[in-house]
Formats: sequence, structure tokens, C-alpha cells
Amino acid sequence: MPAQPSPKDLAEKLGRLFRAIHPRGRGEYTYREVADGIRQRGLAPISGTYVWQLRTGQRSNPTMKHVEGLAAFFGVPVNYFFNDDVATRVDTELDMIVALRETPIRHIALRASGLSPESLSAIAEMIEHVRRLEGLPDRAEPLYEPESQGQEPELPHSPEPS
Repeated sequence: MPAQPSPKDLAEKLGRLFRAIHPRGRGEYTYREVADGIRQRGLAPISGTYVWQLRTGQRSNPTMKHVEGLAAFFGVPVNYFFNDDVATRVDTELDMIVALRETPIRHIALRASGLSPESLSAIAEMIEHVRRLEGLPDRAEPLYEPESQGQEPELPHSPEPS
């Protein structure tokens, strides 16, 4: 069984999840919504107050069942809270989720739908050219590399509406 995450890391990671994963068109989930969502999934009961205490660092030693409930609610692997490599990969995906909320990026992605592979390739080349002009790396690292067992890690996703 993995060791407990450090209090600072746990609070920071929960804060990141709250900021990145929330219903479309509104702000963060409330602590009560998270607690209710975890209970509705049949996982370990947790109170909204306890979720708040974990997020703010006032409490820092959740049970594994509570960590599992939080991970399930936010759609991240449990190891997000324990393994820095997993957390880095998930954080990259969270950055993508946040970026896709931004109107210009979402607009570009939606407008690219239906274009031929050749056109999409031309657009990708233009983006890489602009990245070089701005001093950014040529290619973004892949979000995930296959695990040693040949399985892809679970990707974060928005919780199902209740």
C-alpha cells in the first residue's frame, strides 16, 4: 500500500483538481457536491467539511478509501496523489482541459473538425513554426507513454452529472 501523500502535496493536488475539473459553464464544485458525488458512487462516506479541510491542508491524513473516493470523483488514478510521475502526466492532461475551456483554443479545435488529414497536418506544421518563433519546444511531449504492462493509465475526465 502506498504511503500517505504529504499534507502540502495533497492540498495542492486537490486544489488543482477543483480548479481544473468542474461542470461546464460554471465554477468549481462545492465541497458538498464532491462529498455527495463520492457517496452517490457508493464509496466511503465523506463530509463536505472534511473535503474542505483536506484541500486547505487543515487535515492531512485521509484514509485510503477517502483518497480512492476523491480520485474516482475527479476521474484521476489513485496514484495521482502518491506518485510524482503519474501526477506530472495527469497535470499535463489537466492543463489541456483548462486550455480547451479558453475560447480561442476551443474555437480552433472545433473549426478543425472535418478537415482532411493533409489540412490538419498543415495546421500542425504552422503551429510548430509559431512555437519555434516564440522560443517554445518544437514538439510537446506525449501526454502518456504506455505502461510497462502495455496498458494506458486512466485519463482524467469530468465526473458524470448527477
